Amino acid sequence: AIDVENETYISNEILKKFPGHAIIGEESTGTGTIPPLTNEPTWIIDPIDGTTNFASGLPLSCVSIGFCRDGKPYMGVVFAPMTNELYIGVQGHGAYRNGIRLLGCSGEKATKTLSHSVVNFEFGYARDEEDVEKMALAVKRLLQHGVRTTRTLGSGVLDLCYVACGRMDVVYTGIAAEGWKPWDYCAGLVIAVESGCTMSHLSPSEMDKAGYDFNLYSKNMICGVNSKVVDECRSCVLGL
Repeated sequence: AIDVENETYISNEILKKFPGHAIIGEESTGTGTIPPLTNEPTWIIDPIDGTTNFASGLPLSCVSIGFCRDGKPYMGVVFAPMTNELYIGVQGHGAYRNGIRLLGCSGEKATKTLSHSVVNFEFGYARDEEDVEKMALAVKRLLQHGVRTTRTLGSGVLDLCYVACGRMDVVYTGIAAEGWKPWDYCAGLVIAVESGCTMSHLSPSEMDKAGYDFNLYSKNMICGVNSKVVDECRSCVLGL
């Protein structure tokens, strides 16, 4: 399959340059236990994020390569081939799309409120009745509160990139069993944080772990163009 071939190619090229580095890949992990993230230099790879979109011919998929040092994300590279967009972020050096600096929390975005926001979420593969009800209730709360609109794009990595570049205002996951994995977060986190966005956990018990302290192994996340809209959206979808 193309995703396995992609990951093998990326991993081999990385190891040619950095033979002592660790690699955590979606395809090599499969349904097994995700290897722990240590303080060793580690690359986290999603060879095709938005696999269903890719297989269906929808142009919203990407390759995501994140790099961690000292146990935290440091660099993120995301390439969306069907839209020819390359996103790059490095801790302390900003984030860019095709060479143009991203400032996701600038201008009117800095004061954006939930009622004027484009809110994104992914339903993933959660299908049991309780999970479906939880996810649907969160959307109901958003619509009753009032938002500009909602979107479900099918690629968590691009969701983060699109918040970073201002195409959307907030994205969340983890209402039920639809939570993401480290390869869904790592590269996009760097790009979002370096663009000025706020990335934290949806769960109030974890919300103090924000930015580069975000837990890549958590099943819940919220990212927005400013801290106020993140807090508003968290309270709304959780019914707090």
